[in-house]
Amino acid sequence: MSTRAPADICMILEGTYPYVAGGVSSWVHDMLRTHADRSFHLVCLLPDRQERQHRYTVPGNVVGIDHVYLQEIAPGSRPRPGDHRLFRRMESGITAMVRGGRLEDLARLDAALAPMRRRLGRRRLLNSAAAWQSILRLYERELPEASFLEFFWSWRSMMSSLFAVMLADIPPARLYHTISTGYAGALAARAHIATRRPVLVTEHGIYTNERRIEITMANWLHEVNAGSLALQRKKRDLRDLWIDSFTGYSHCTYSAASRIITLYGGNQDLQRRDGAPEDRLLVIPNGIDFDRFAAIPRVNGGRPPTIALIGRVVPIKDVKTYIRAAGLLRRQIPDLQALVLGPTEEDPAYDRECRELVAMLGLGETVLFKGQVKLDDWLGRLDAIVLTSISEAQPLVILEAGAAGVPTVATDVGACREMILGPPDETPALGDGGAITPLANPQATAAALAGLLRSPERLAEASRAIRERVRQRYNKRHLDRIYADLYAETMALPDAAPVHLHTPRPAGFFAGWRQKRRGAA
Repeated sequence: MSTRAPADICMILEGTYPYVAGGVSSWVHDMLRTHADRSFHLVCLLPDRQERQHRYTVPGNVVGIDHVYLQEIAPGSRPRPGDHRLFRRMESGITAMVRGGRLEDLARLDAALAPMRRRLGRRRLLNSAAAWQSILRLYERELPEASFLEFFWSWRSMMSSLFAVMLADIPPARLYHTISTGYAGALAARAHIATRRPVLVTEHGIYTNERRIEITMANWLHEVNAGSLALQRKKRDLRDLWIDSFTGYSHCTYSAASRIITLYGGNQDLQRRDGAPEDRLLVIPNGIDFDRFAAIPRVNGGRPPTIALIGRVVPIKDVKTYIRAAGLLRRQIPDLQALVLGPTEEDPAYDRECRELVAMLGLGETVLFKGQVKLDDWLGRLDAIVLTSISEAQPLVILEAGAAGVPTVATDVGACREMILGPPDETPALGDGGAITPLANPQATAAALAGLLRSPERLAEASRAIRERVRQRYNKRHLDRIYADLYAETMALPDAAPVHLHTPRPAGFFAGWRQKRRGAA
């Protein structure tokens, strides 16, 4: 452990702040500034040692930034003759972790590494003869029917990241706050084991579920039984190895965490599936400056009915469905204006395809690309906004527009349903603040918009409902106080009890013991 003075909060980040802009990084930056009375130490997990530029001016209450390089761990000392004993001690913990391990498995692995942690690195843990022998044993134990070459490179990548987490320095802190599970969560769990201080986890998207999707779709992983005609795959393959490993990191993170936070209720089903205890689950949504957006004046007279898609012109936003919906809606509302408010340069090819679709449908005077704009200048001129995205978490634009009294028609992704229609436990129910539609369905999108734009009463009701819901549930001032109270409450917790270490007997222990007894007899 470090001799540095403890920070109030050690925030553990994987692949985000301060080197990536937007999304989770913006949330982190806002948290650091909002809780300026707290000192923070950041641990940034990055893939490699490539030089990166800060995308944010880090606030003064950040007292330190450490880096952990998942695929480029330090060399460490040269291999030693006794390294095979180290790997024998580690193997039960490693095997458990790649089978969906638990906090005690991580603790067992940590205990095996602890006596020589300062001297270890890639020379001994990845490149030594003892490491090679360990890989051969684990291959025979875990996936003997897989391609050894594919197993070797997968295992090396997995172990490089796991060892990077296990060898990293842990800054002293009163509280460890990880912004995902995965490797960041595993490091937070290790900090809990080492310091016995509490852990919070805040998940925007559900890390393990995102990795499951990526791994299932990966073309660089081949199933063991790819040529089989069986209807059900029976044997474990490399995909299972990766998925089980990330599931294990979730188990460890959730077990270590005092509270398990996410942005909306739908995410909690996925957290429960990965072992999150029910009594630790908590929803704290992202919020917006309600007063700022509520003060935007409405411009109702002297303009045509106007809708807007607010976002980047990229495939995940499915702008083409929005364009097709605008074409259908124009048949009922001939003077319709359908704006696209957002940057167009991120995917030039897709932007070009969208503009070609506008031209092909004869919508040049209806669908207008305005580029990146200051939202405050436009919300007062809109009757509704549209999200046709195929994936979202908790899009703030729905809240910003809602505070200005602008309802939303959105696809059924992320927290959109909860924000627009209200959560199941909303009391009293405020009503619909717009509509939810299926993915890639321009007909449903156009119909929902027509229901709003052709009925002033329905539009007014939706405007009132969404504005009041944002005021009650998503006002950033209220949510900032919730986190401030949670930080104070969690930092005041006493040290946890040590994690119980159950060390299983090595395979064949009893057979060897009996053989020795017979020889002695």
